[in-house]
Amino acid sequence: MKASIYREEHFNSAHRLHNPKWSDKKNKTVFGKCNNPNFHGHNYKLLLKLTGNIDENTGYVYDAKKLSKLIKSAIINKLDHKNLNLDVVEFKHLNPTAENIACVIWNILRKEINEKYQLKITLYETERNFVEYPST
Repeated sequence: MKASIYREEHFNSAHRLHNPKWSDKKNKTVFGKCNNPNFHGHNYKLLLKLTGNIDENTGYVYDAKKLSKLIKSAIINKLDHKNLNLDVVEFKHLNPTAENIACVIWNILRKEINEKYQLKITLYETERNFVEYPST
């Protein structure tokens, strides 16, 4: 029997959307206020979905307490109250869009969670703007 469990977490981060290959004018045109050279912040909501077989002995797909600790140590501690462009190595050369943040989170967690589990990340940048990775 397969089931999915979900874990919701929150973190606050600042970032600037900017492509160094483009002129300041093009960056401003494409990214608007999000290109502010002084950065801007979001209160992100992270929703993690983990799908797998229900363990016969525990009745769990995955231990929720273990999952919570993993997310906090691998993701929240890394991203919360950080400037993504300046403080997080994964974004030194990667534009910290919601799409890229979701991919980075997925890649970090994928290394820590057994491949027998299907992993999906939904990241809310605002109440109305969110991304899902992978999309299938």
